[in-house]
Amino acid sequence: MNVLAIGNSFSCDGMTYVHQIAKKDGNDITTVNLFIGGCSLSTHYRNMLSEAQKYQIDFNGCMTGFYTSIKEALLSRDWDYITLQQASLFSPDYETYQPYLNELAAYVRKMCPKAKLGIHETWAYEKVSERLINLGYNTPDDMYNNIRKAYTIAAEDIKADFYIPCGTILHKLANEGLTVHRDTYHANKGIGRYALGMMWYAVLTGKDISNIEFTDTDEPVSEEHTLLVKNLVKEILG
Repeated sequence: MNVLAIGNSFSCDGMTYVHQIAKKDGNDITTVNLFIGGCSLSTHYRNMLSEAQKYQIDFNGCMTGFYTSIKEALLSRDWDYITLQQASLFSPDYETYQPYLNELAAYVRKMCPKAKLGIHETWAYEKVSERLINLGYNTPDDMYNNIRKAYTIAAEDIKADFYIPCGTILHKLANEGLTVHRDTYHANKGIGRYALGMMWYAVLTGKDISNIEFTDTDEPVSEEHTLLVKNLVKEILG
């Protein structure tokens, strides 16, 4: 399976462990993330039009040091799944998504007609984050609710084939009292990225993740917390 994210650092967080989780489950998934820090849909759209080679290539969770354009990446292999997302700063405000999201979706479908196109839901900032306050939110709950609403509309507008509710699982973990951020906005390298990776894998494959014994995270995740993550993934996906 080949998976491409047209994203930023949040898709880096989401995809870091997916390849390794798949290997533990006896599957081969190649993940590629087109990375520009903080890249918004409007910037992706402009880069699409200009065919600018501005994207670092994150391959199977590791930065390669190579750069590419959206067009080159789309044509580089037969993709099974491709994701789009908004930059976290703009994710709560759907007015910032359009018309760029629809144009990107149309372009991806033209270039890769056999691929399934989906939405990667980003997440709210930590309750102590200055970014949260600067956006005018009193709590992460308020930010998350707007993010969820915006991405739900986005998925409907582009008739997405799938939806990866990463913001939802991090929000639920944070409400359990766990620290899932590393700098108040990115996912931390333990339970944060572990939860995201498990969610990505479960959505992409439709497999039961209960018995996947993946522990090779950059920061330790307790057995209790791995079980919590697996249960939440199953709960969220129904």
